[in-house]
Amino acid sequence: MTAPHDPTWHKSSYSTNSGDCLEVAEGQSVLVRDTQHRELGALAFTGPEWNGLLATLKARQS
Repeated sequence: MTAPHDPTWHKSSYSTNSGDCLEVAEGQSVLVRDTQHRELGALAFTGPEWNGLLATLKARQS
């Protein structure tokens, strides 16, 4: 059981099947971590920062 302040992590929809996976936890900020190196912690983004990052990544794919 998690405490109320513990993030709920899930595999990012941007992860691949090659083993390079990210986990994301949404809340007041968006947390992102590497599933293979969870002990290194996570990056925290505000909502606008996260949306900007996703928009930039999507633009670079096209």
